[in-house]
Amino acid sequence: MKSKSVLLVGLALVLTLTAAVGISQTVRRAHMHGDGMFEGHMLHFFTDYLDLTDAQQAQVKDIMAKEKPALKPLMQQMAQSHQQIRELTMAGTFDEAKVRTLATQQAQTMTEMIVQKARIESEMIQILTPEQKTKLNDFMAKHEQRMMKHMQEQPQNQ
Repeated sequence: MKSKSVLLVGLALVLTLTAAVGISQTVRRAHMHGDGMFEGHMLHFFTDYLDLTDAQQAQVKDIMAKEKPALKPLMQQMAQSHQQIRELTMAGTFDEAKVRTLATQQAQTMTEMIVQKARIESEMIQILTPEQKTKLNDFMAKHEQRMMKHMQEQPQNQ
């Protein structure tokens, strides 16, 4: 039972760190490309994969434009704390208290980003037709299966 708890805590930590790295990479790409993930990846996915109409595309752009001001500072905070942690790890001496403080800040920022992302996705799903919703649900189920398979294929340390 204890080993399962340790495994779950470890998995949660890995997923959190993976998400933080992914977000920081998204932030870097956003700075390089200007618009960020919402005008890029999500828009292309919704437009191409779900075959949105012109009216739906306009609604998606409106949703993203409305939410972008709330997301931008969160992405900047995440990038800044990620950079600070990197600087601390490269400093030669490990300051666990500072890293913990920054990690806690990242967790709070990540929570806000997840809430924002869920809000945006909820708004976008409302504009989909029943057929598009079915297609999206099928895609998400397949994606989740691939993720679970990938996690199960990872070597288990006991």
